[in-house]
Amino acid sequence: MTASLLPRAPRAGAGRRPGTARRSPTFVLAVAMAGSLAFLAAAGPLLWGAAAERLDLSAVLQGPSSAHPVGTDSLGRDLLARVLTATRLSLALALAATLLGAAAGVALGSLTAVLGPRSRRLIGSLINLLLAFPGLLVAMFFAVIFGAGAAGAVFALAIGSTPGFARLTQTLSARVAGMDFMAAARVLGLRRHRLLWRHLLPNIAEPLLLNTTISAGSALVALSGLSFLGLGVQAPAYDWGQLLDQGLDRIYAQPLPAIAPGLAIVYAGLTFQLLGEVLAQAAARRHAGPPRLPEQAVRPTPSAAPDGNGAVLEVEDLTVRIPTPDGVIHPVRGISLTLRRGEIVGLVGESGSGKSLTALALADLLPEHARATWRTNRFLGTDAGALTPKARARQLATGLAMVFQNPASALNPSLRIGTQLTEAVRAHLGTSRADADRRARTALTRVALPSADRLTRSRPFQLSGGQRQRVMIATGLMTAPELIIADEPTTALDVTVQRQIVDLLDGIRREAGTAVLFISHDVALVAEVCDRVLVMYGGLIVESLPAAHLATGSRHPYTRALVESVPDLSTGRDRPLRTIDGAPPDPLSPGPGCPFQPRCAHRQDRCAIQNPPLSDLGTGHQAACWHPLPPSAPRPGPVLT
Repeated sequence: MTASLLPRAPRAGAGRRPGTARRSPTFVLAVAMAGSLAFLAAAGPLLWGAAAERLDLSAVLQGPSSAHPVGTDSLGRDLLARVLTATRLSLALALAATLLGAAAGVALGSLTAVLGPRSRRLIGSLINLLLAFPGLLVAMFFAVIFGAGAAGAVFALAIGSTPGFARLTQTLSARVAGMDFMAAARVLGLRRHRLLWRHLLPNIAEPLLLNTTISAGSALVALSGLSFLGLGVQAPAYDWGQLLDQGLDRIYAQPLPAIAPGLAIVYAGLTFQLLGEVLAQAAARRHAGPPRLPEQAVRPTPSAAPDGNGAVLEVEDLTVRIPTPDGVIHPVRGISLTLRRGEIVGLVGESGSGKSLTALALADLLPEHARATWRTNRFLGTDAGALTPKARARQLATGLAMVFQNPASALNPSLRIGTQLTEAVRAHLGTSRADADRRARTALTRVALPSADRLTRSRPFQLSGGQRQRVMIATGLMTAPELIIADEPTTALDVTVQRQIVDLLDGIRREAGTAVLFISHDVALVAEVCDRVLVMYGGLIVESLPAAHLATGSRHPYTRALVESVPDLSTGRDRPLRTIDGAPPDPLSPGPGCPFQPRCAHRQDRCAIQNPPLSDLGTGHQAACWHPLPPSAPRPGPVLT
């Protein structure tokens, strides 16, 4: 058994429960301070409420004494009892204002990740406009409009804090919206509210929670300030800000009546700050995660190839346009391809040749400003132009599966594996939870992942890279798709796991007759796995040929150069590997001739003037070259295997 398939030893301390970890002094202090505030808020009015309201005209405006440690007010009421009793109202108002502002800001900022471009720009402009004014100034303005009182102060401060939460949420959402698991969710055709609640908010909840905790301290200070100015809590109710205002007149003669509510405000604000820091430390410890589950060396057993060879996808003249500040670029320029049932077609080429953009265009997952056009786009026998956007999304969600290059970003880290597996069938097929769970376990077994019950309760960070990639494939199999687009599915995996993933895809296409578009930089792997190979360069398909002929039958100079750059056992270790001189064409100005001619050793005058069409060179072989090369002689040693 190879080392990569052996169970991994757990890290030191990885199996330790978070609750048994050594607590820092900050944690102990924060918990003690938060507990004391919670006790005062809950028990303060019960224990000291009567003393806080008891009038004693014989003890008016007294200083600190044994009977009244902080002194009395203008009606002889005990100030210490009033400070302790005011804890509940002060904290309740601060938390209410913070939660209202956070809810409004999170809702506003998160919409930028799920709405269309026009609505996104409008909301972004609104957030920028609101941020132009200081939050406290906005709160004071609205407090005057709403009128003096606790409710008006809470709503005013909520409005003032909303833009800050909105900007933070907008920034966090922009990062998450570009992740592969959000693209996968869009492939599933999930509605916006489901994208928001199931995929976006859980992945940004942690920093938002930390910011909300810290902001509660600032809200407490701001609300106390509004009460101090007479815009907040009104008599006969009282909070720390009002008590501070009442004691200010005696600050020089008797400072303690003014200092006591001020100390309470500082104590509570510091508690919220420390609590936020403790939550951040706890989150950092949690991200370390438990040890990975062991990878198992189990492979599916492929069955005979299915009958029928109908076209699953037919695309003609597919073009992708992306506007940039320097002009419009065309990274994909009029390509045509056909995928048939039970067929694996490889798509190879250098980085920037347009492979991934082609896949994204087929799945309707292009970036925001990119646009795809075509002359024909038939998927499962239906013209894409004849479907409504909703019907098109449903067709892609149930008939097409995407396997992304990085499974770690393609899976939602906040959701359990079982939830992500069952989401598509429950959203589009109306499957019950029990039936969906049964399908999920079957899909995991089908991709050679044992202990399905345990895996469905796991989260992505608990799995190895090979397991995550298999889970991605299992997710796609839940809806029995007719087409799988595998975009560099083995790049981040070691050789052993890479072989298992390749065998798995091959077994799926043989067992279910699924068509597979296999995108890769690995020419040798594509030649071994695929039935046909499409070679892309400069946004064009420059050669299409059977995979068995790739080693010696390639006719385009670019394909031949790719093949010759693959080392074999006869390659001298003292000689550098062969490379292709030059760089790919500039997408802003591709030029009129063959895109490869500046790098081609066989170019002639016509190559710089006219772009050659894809011409037939024999059975199943086409090349876009004015002067195709003759077949090459077999190379000594194993070639492309």
